[in-house]
Amino acid sequence: MKKGDRSAGVARQYSGTAGRIENSQVGVFLAYASRYGQALVDRRLYLPESWTRDRARCARASIPEMVEFATKPKMARAMVEAALDAGVPCAYVLGDAVYGADSSLRRMLEAREQPYVLAVRGAHFMRRGGDRLFEETSPEELASEFEPDDWACHAAGEGAKGPRLYDWARIRRPWTSKGGFEHWLLVRRKRSTSGEKAYYLVFAPPGSSLAELAAVAGLRWAIEECFERAKDDLGLDHCEARSWHGWHR
Repeated sequence: MKKGDRSAGVARQYSGTAGRIENSQVGVFLAYASRYGQALVDRRLYLPESWTRDRARCARASIPEMVEFATKPKMARAMVEAALDAGVPCAYVLGDAVYGADSSLRRMLEAREQPYVLAVRGAHFMRRGGDRLFEETSPEELASEFEPDDWACHAAGEGAKGPRLYDWARIRRPWTSKGGFEHWLLVRRKRSTSGEKAYYLVFAPPGSSLAELAAVAGLRWAIEECFERAKDDLGLDHCEARSWHGWHR
C-alpha cells in the first residue's frame, strides 16, 4: 500500500495482497519454477490510464516519455516473449484467470508451439465446437456434464501436510494444431463437501496425461511461494520505491 499520489503508478486500484481496492502500486511479475526451486525473474510496474494520460505527472515520477498504457495481460505477454526469445527453457506457461482470458496471449503461445495451462473463470465464454460449433457455453457448463467416472484423484504438488489431492477431469477441445498439440479444458474439484471447482485452458503436447496436467496446474502456486520468500527474506512488502527507475532496479 502507498499513501499519497506521487509514487509511480500509485492509484486506488485492486490489490491482490490486500484483497480489496486500496491506494497502491501494482506490478506484474514473472516467476520461473523447476525441480530445483523457483524465483522471480522479471517484473513490470502497472500504470493506470489516469497516469499515462498525465505526462507531466509521469515526468515527475521519472517515467520515460515512450511508456504508454498497457493492460496487465499485455505486460505479461511481453515478459513471456522476452524470456522465450532469450532461450529460457520452458515446459509450460502458467497464469491465473486474468491472463488465461486473454486470447492474444494464448495465440502467441500457440504460434510458438509453447504449451500452457492457464486458469479461466467458470463463466469464461467458449464455443462448444464439433457439430455444435457456434453454440455458446462455459467451463462451468461443460464441467456439469461430466459423469462420475470422468473424475480421477491426482496430486497438484506437495503441501505442508503432504500431497495436495484434488479430483480432476478434462474434455478435449475440437481444435486442430500443427505438430499434434492438443487443446483441453481441465477442471479441478476440491475433495471436500463444497466441491468447489477451478478451470484451466490447456495447450499440451500430444499424449499428455491427466496426471501430468494436474501436476503442471499445481505449479502455479510457485509464484505465491516466491512472494512469500521475497517478503520474509528480502523485505519485498517493505518496498519504498517511488520513482519508475527505483521500482525497476
